[in-house]
Amino acid sequence: MIGLEFVNVLMGLMFAGVAIVNLRDRTSPKRYVNGAFWGLWAITFLVGTHLPNFVNGVIVLAMVAVLGIWKLGGAPAERSTREEREASAMKWGNKLFIPALTIPGVTVLGTLGFKYVTFHGAPLVDPKQVTLVSLGLATIAALIVGMIMLRPPIRAPMIEARRLMDAVSWAAVLPQMLAALGTMFALAGVGPIVATILQRWIPLDTPFVVVATYTVGMALFTSIMGNAFAAFPVMTAGIGLPLIVGKFGGSVAIMAAVGMVSGFCGTLMTPMAANFNIVPAALLELPDENAVIKVQIPTGLVLLVANTFIMYGFVFRK
Repeated sequence: MIGLEFVNVLMGLMFAGVAIVNLRDRTSPKRYVNGAFWGLWAITFLVGTHLPNFVNGVIVLAMVAVLGIWKLGGAPAERSTREEREASAMKWGNKLFIPALTIPGVTVLGTLGFKYVTFHGAPLVDPKQVTLVSLGLATIAALIVGMIMLRPPIRAPMIEARRLMDAVSWAAVLPQMLAALGTMFALAGVGPIVATILQRWIPLDTPFVVVATYTVGMALFTSIMGNAFAAFPVMTAGIGLPLIVGKFGGSVAIMAAVGMVSGFCGTLMTPMAANFNIVPAALLELPDENAVIKVQIPTGLVLLVANTFIMYGFVFRK
């Protein structure tokens, strides 16, 4: 059965490739530092599930030491000129979107189709991980489509992956780190504490108020933590499960799905989500590092209101 380990291996191979390309770049003064950082991160994906928790913790601390003591190097220069890239874009036009659109297309097909595929009477893909596995396969399909279309050198994908990851730098590990932090908060009982504090100020006696508190709380906590995966276990343990599901009989699936999207509204509006908002501004060389956030705030607020009414309209339907 194909499960989450498949996605972990794909991620591990990519980060291992990034580490190797860094180590082989003799022109980079930080090649050993960058190579060590991404190599350690690759280990957590490739064999992390087979290692004791203590060893995984030591690897993470080693990554922090590499980052804190020696600092990561920036991205290497582009291998092509701006004129060459513009000429290529003009040549291909909207066809350049084909590889990108392959990812959602294959993901949807896999999510809908793999549930019917069996091998020796057992599901070929773990039903609980079918979307993530489909996404992993979709990225491979998109890579193949892009290579066939553009016919770059065989090393180009790994070289460009290295350039992108070195540009994003340490912010690339934030989603996993913050998700782990959210789990720790949940285990420490932060969720019920948050619920107790909210109940002092907000009368959580009606379904709409509870739903609004949950969706807005997801957005606010995400803005503070920088990642919806960190906010989700806290708000779900404090508000979602005991009140929306337990007290008012709401649907767990709808609550979780719309709740996560509500959290992503907070992602649009916070500098704490550095990998989404600050790094792109730096990559685009924008004069205002908060320019991306300022543009996204109206969209984030409108989507948050919409998510609140969507959840209220569907979560209590039987």
